Amino acid sequence: MPPPSGGPPRILSIAGSDSSGGAGIQADIKTVTMLGGYAMTAITAITAQDTTGVHGVQALPPAMVAAQIDACIGDIGVDAVKIGMLGSPDIAALVADRLETLDAPVIFDPVMIATSGSVLADAATIAAFERLMRLAALTTPNVPELAALGGAAAMARRGIVYIAKGGDAEGPVVEDRLVRPGHDDVVWQDDRIVTRHTHGTGCTFASAIATHLGHGLPLTEAIARARDFVRQALRHAPGYGSGHGPLGHQSVHTPQSRS
Repeated sequence: MPPPSGGPPRILSIAGSDSSGGAGIQADIKTVTMLGGYAMTAITAITAQDTTGVHGVQALPPAMVAAQIDACIGDIGVDAVKIGMLGSPDIAALVADRLETLDAPVIFDPVMIATSGSVLADAATIAAFERLMRLAALTTPNVPELAALGGAAAMARRGIVYIAKGGDAEGPVVEDRLVRPGHDDVVWQDDRIVTRHTHGTGCTFASAIATHLGHGLPLTEAIARARDFVRQALRHAPGYGSGHGPLGHQSVHTPQSRS
């Protein structure tokens, strides 16, 4: 079901809730809204967390996650999907079931470890990621996540389209590399923004890409604009918390991305 003429693209975030508001569902809603999309959610898990770490996680029953997805798709409709923290292998499997026949681009952020270092996915859940990576238009692993998924060469051999994010790498320059089987790599490089306020960067990046795709932009342009949004949000971080603080989503001024 297409959106009403001129209406905002409908973006569904399937992810965990961050009680501190910096990452997960909360970061996704802020990002989608700031970029001119209509945000919907299917919450997979509830976390008690702040800028210093994750203090508790409770995954929701898979049937409840499925019901949220079905409600959004069946009534409002969906133009793009962002997947974040899943919480359990059963949830990962049902999300794949629900999305395999959906005619909308899917951005999969394979969340395994929070910025604070807290583990958010066990080995069984990570093993269930394979189906999601194959159906996704793009998977967005950071350095440790890419290693846990088998490394760059293994991902390419399996035909996975992914962007290797370089924010966790060392050095003064951050490099992000888009890898698509049958295409030359596309590389973006920028000077590193030195800050401790990086909580939710991966969530924000993935949901920004999804929103731009929902606006109808091609993948490479969606990535470029999402990178710019994240960098602006890093620079506008409000300085909250004693650990890895949240980004300044609401302070970013960006034009509508509809082509």
